[in-house]
Amino acid sequence: MTKMYFYDTYTREKREFVPLKPGEVGLYTCGPTVYNFAHLGNMRTYIFEDLLRRTLEFNGFQVKHVMNITDVGHLTSDADTGEDKMEKGSRRTGMTAWQIADFYTAEFRKDMARLNIVEPTIWSRATDHIKEQIEFIRCIEAAGYTYQTSDGVYFDTSKLPTYGYLGRLDIEGLQAGMRIDMGEKHNPTDFALWKFSPGDQKRQMEWESPWGVGFPGWHIECSAMSAKYLGSFFDIHCGGEDHITVHHTNEIAQTEACYGTRLANFWMHAYFLQLDDSVRMSKSSGDFLRVETLVEKGYDPLAYRMFCLNASYRQKLNFSWEGLDAAAKSLDRLRAISHELGDPSVVDEDYLDRFSEMVDDDLNMPRAIALVWELVRSDLPEGVRKATLLKFDTVLGFGLADWKPSVEEAPAEVVALLTQRQQARAEKRWQDADALRDQITADGWELMDTPEGPKLKPRK
Repeated sequence: MTKMYFYDTYTREKREFVPLKPGEVGLYTCGPTVYNFAHLGNMRTYIFEDLLRRTLEFNGFQVKHVMNITDVGHLTSDADTGEDKMEKGSRRTGMTAWQIADFYTAEFRKDMARLNIVEPTIWSRATDHIKEQIEFIRCIEAAGYTYQTSDGVYFDTSKLPTYGYLGRLDIEGLQAGMRIDMGEKHNPTDFALWKFSPGDQKRQMEWESPWGVGFPGWHIECSAMSAKYLGSFFDIHCGGEDHITVHHTNEIAQTEACYGTRLANFWMHAYFLQLDDSVRMSKSSGDFLRVETLVEKGYDPLAYRMFCLNASYRQKLNFSWEGLDAAAKSLDRLRAISHELGDPSVVDEDYLDRFSEMVDDDLNMPRAIALVWELVRSDLPEGVRKATLLKFDTVLGFGLADWKPSVEEAPAEVVALLTQRQQARAEKRWQDADALRDQITADGWELMDTPEGPKLKPRK
């Protein structure tokens, strides 16, 4: 086993990963706020986290993976103002906030399946953990880090000297440059732990608490739920780069106040997907492409997975249809080659060692993909190439072991001819392969050798 190195946002360096408990890894990933569909930018982060988990398991670790579902408390502004996104979504759709949460959670899980993302060990919904969040706030309160205003209970960031370290925030500069009304907040970086329900209306989602009827702030759920399932200090916490300066910074503050830890030993973040060199894909901007969008346009969603794997997770990635087309062709070609290689035999250890070095070097997927092409073009026996490729795919996640070329309702005898032709091609018996093609044509079927494998359709 090679040593594993990951880039840690907290220390700003790539350092060796050693689990806190031998053989086990605690992994927490920030899941979706389920008020709308996830977009392709969101899914890039989840693909990165899936690659991380698969790489850890490839190295023999047992991974306990927790992903939250934010179904309450995420306001439309990170400054703890505006409307709860769930309540806003309720007005937009005509469904209740609870119905919205169930619907978009199911849609998110469908998108994960389409991208062959392994589901977490534990799904953790914020509304199922209100008690834990209240207890966590009480812990912070007992440590002296809170104050109360007319609209909620807030974390006093001025009492935590290390506040903002994750994002390297210039706290004094933020305070000096503040030009907006902070309301009753003591400091511009203070954030809500518990928000009171407005006195003139009843929210769909609200609970009793020691401070009054209301709902938890966005950040407290992840601190409370990760601590419940993984402990107060665990191995790896992941999310998107937009989480660094606010959400994850505040998670760390809460946990430092309560437990005296920075919550996770490694903090890892995927960078944005952009529509051009400057515009981040987001729901609020209206630039909003979904996995379903790809399906409607005729793409296999795994082409998007291939697209993402051709870049480092720590680089911004520009989305283009041309780039997706190229990724789709690469995936089709890889599937066809894998199928033609036949049955697997034994894994080539030299190639496996090289692959391990690449993925263990901060998930260097571009190099790993390049090695895949080197492998399939090598002079190794076909069975060895196939076995090694399938081993690689336990990390890459293209589902090559289960892929079959599509055959459009051809009779059994024609399908048998196609199978014989594929075997002849694999054995480089080209004359036999051509003769079998002619027989298929004579039987009234057109054979098309496509990048995704052979296809049959009736001749007109």
